[in-house]
Amino acid sequence: MNILIVDDDVVDREHLVRTLNKANSYCHIVETESVDEGLAAFKAEKFDVVLLDYRMPKRDGIELLLELRSALVNQSVAIIMLSNSEESDLALECIKNGAQDFLLKSEVTSSRLQRAILQSQTRFELEKKLYKSYQEARELAEHDSLTGLANRYAFEEALRLNITQQPRDDAKLALILFDLDKFKFINDSHGHDIGDLLLKQVSNRVYKCLRENELFARVGGDEFAIILSHLKSVDNATRVTQRILNCFDEAFNILGIEIKMGASIGIAIFPDNSISATELLKYADIAMYRAKKLGRNQICYFEKKMQEQFLQQYQIEANLVGALERDEFILHYQPIVDTVTLQVIGFEALIRWNFQNTLHFPDSFIPIAESSRAIIDIGRWVIAQAIYQISTWNLQSDKALSIAINLSSVQLADRTLISFIKSLIEKYQVPPALIEFELTETALLDNSSQAIAVIESISQLGCHIALDDFGTGFSSVSHLQNFPINTVKIDKSLMLASHEPKTRALVDGLTAMLHSLGLNIVAEGIEDENNLRLCQQLNIQRIQGYFFSKPLSTACIEKKYL
Repeated sequence: MNILIVDDDVVDREHLVRTLNKANSYCHIVETESVDEGLAAFKAEKFDVVLLDYRMPKRDGIELLLELRSALVNQSVAIIMLSNSEESDLALECIKNGAQDFLLKSEVTSSRLQRAILQSQTRFELEKKLYKSYQEARELAEHDSLTGLANRYAFEEALRLNITQQPRDDAKLALILFDLDKFKFINDSHGHDIGDLLLKQVSNRVYKCLRENELFARVGGDEFAIILSHLKSVDNATRVTQRILNCFDEAFNILGIEIKMGASIGIAIFPDNSISATELLKYADIAMYRAKKLGRNQICYFEKKMQEQFLQQYQIEANLVGALERDEFILHYQPIVDTVTLQVIGFEALIRWNFQNTLHFPDSFIPIAESSRAIIDIGRWVIAQAIYQISTWNLQSDKALSIAINLSSVQLADRTLISFIKSLIEKYQVPPALIEFELTETALLDNSSQAIAVIESISQLGCHIALDDFGTGFSSVSHLQNFPINTVKIDKSLMLASHEPKTRALVDGLTAMLHSLGLNIVAEGIEDENNLRLCQQLNIQRIQGYFFSKPLSTACIEKKYL
């Protein structure tokens, strides 16, 4: 048996050693005279029993007791406190802080010490079993036995705690409730065993849609809850719930039975909807009920404004699916004019969506197409249509008109984009220098090797790269140095405000810098003759805007300019 003695009194230590040797000749004893020495010895080797003096200089025995107990969760070590004090409160304090026994030094005899050691060891083993039972009971009390997820009790406690600890800034918390559509039918048709297996598969599939720090609970038969905390935007909740909804697209296979399942999802936001955990839960439940009323397999926000916004976005995304096949997209073209001759020298291709007899502009659907990655196919259609059209016009007019094509940052992740562009150039025999791809500066903020490689490869094909909307947002001179940019387009917001002294000074400075770098300049938003004269004074090479023409259909362009 290994025994550690921690006592600053050398006489008391010697007495304990003699008593221990008398009682048990097979024990290994280590003596220390302070708390720090005791801790060092304990870290160096394993002990079965610690005999610990209560009163010592600098740090008393209770401090060591607390430190040892915090480190002894998985170790079988009995601790016996020793003292010359006969105060009953002292003995109780030692027991409450984790000691297994308390002995007066004056009463230490060979038999009493041996009995105390045996009893302390036995008591410690019982305490360990009791703690293990407590942990098992807590596991049962806080976790769902079928899925292993947190149960309703643990979820409600976590929700209250999260709301209490939510930082006082702009961060939000989203409470998501969802249940399985027509789950009762599954139970009635296939039996509860199949239903239970389905619940387990649903839990596993949804869990993969979440990060590890998001609480996921089963709060009822087929009802689940998720807490998303520290959200900077409600859009984060939308993305997570959309992933969850998407994970139901694939049928579940339960013992060879194919089961198609959907979910109705309700969302409530803290603090927008409520700062009360109870009310938040109620509102999420109401939102989930609304999702069912909307036709099931839906996502519904409690707040009407959020719900309208989500429905609009969801409908656009849903309607974009198949829009290419239905031939709903068209291109309009805005003339680009030479500033000196005022002749049309090219066009910018601008997409429009003709849906349900209404012409939708890019701002209303391109961001959604980007988030759903539908922009990959839509963008390819734009490139193909624009290159084909400029090829046709140049053949008809015997001119060398250029075409500007907007490129989304998402398209830069398309690994076959370069070969696609190259094939179109060869197919329609368009000189690459007549094709200009426009990128916004947000696209250049993506420093991924793939994005950089695509931009450089477009330039190597002989096509030009234009930096769009320059002078707003993320404008950075470093982009002009780090990327193969040929043209910079000054944002129309600057031209429209160019009559203001500060804006005029900014435009003057930008154009002077761009000229010094040898870059071509295009001014957007030319609305009147004053804008035109300014561009001529600043030697801006190309201009476009409503002063010359709004974007027009193919037929109108051919009638007016060719």
